[in-house]
Amino acid sequence: MTGLSTPAILLRRIDFGDFDLIVTLFTLIQGKTSAIAKSAKKSVRRFPGVLEPFSRLDVVLTQGRRKGMPVLQEATLEEPFFNIREDIVKTVYASYWAEIIYLWMAEGEPHETLYQLITHVLGELNRGETPVEVLSILFQMRFMSIAGFRPNFDHCHACKTGLDQIRHATVISDPAKGGIACPTCGGMAGDRVHLSKGTLKQLAWIDRGDLEHAARVRFTPTAIAEGLDFLEAFVPYHIGRTPKSLGVLRAIRKTIHGKRKRAHR
Repeated sequence: MTGLSTPAILLRRIDFGDFDLIVTLFTLIQGKTSAIAKSAKKSVRRFPGVLEPFSRLDVVLTQGRRKGMPVLQEATLEEPFFNIREDIVKTVYASYWAEIIYLWMAEGEPHETLYQLITHVLGELNRGETPVEVLSILFQMRFMSIAGFRPNFDHCHACKTGLDQIRHATVISDPAKGGIACPTCGGMAGDRVHLSKGTLKQLAWIDRGDLEHAARVRFTPTAIAEGLDFLEAFVPYHIGRTPKSLGVLRAIRKTIHGKRKRAHR
């Protein structure tokens, strides 16, 4: 890569020495790309406040004289998504999505559909018109389809009984088998995620059609809770790592839930 100009989303940044930053970008053309932004912490002329998490950028990357990490030469801010970073709940959800991408993607492999997905959900999160939990369900369901491990909701993986033919009202998540089990086959272990069949049908629906219509699915509070529990177990299992941001997300969600319960007493 002698030179590359591409749209990009900043997934993460870490300090490197006194003045430099190492940035990981999700670029439209090159996929996940790590680059060094030299003097980024002291030069307001080169990168005037643009290298912030989740920002949508136009970047220019060049390869140095020696083979190694590309150099970020220019970064123009296209969409800062200020409303995300000003809200702790939105920030932790966006961090979770970004970390999923960071952990799953290999360097240098473009994924245009995934790029469009994360751009869409970040834009909707910034606008604030769709519940953040629904956006997280949308992102994770679509991500699993893109990544090739969409869960099987059609039937119990063990006895092959179709979802509509399962006599119980709920089924059990089984990430190791890539889908669901009926209570007879899956047992009733307390650490398993249980979902109603109605929730499964909503999850399947949100994975189809265009993104604008999918985000309009009206989830009940129970379906949101079940959907998030399911996806936040299923996705980390299949990417092989648990995002650190997931623990923060759950802690904040638990705190908010506790405050709401106390307010209604």
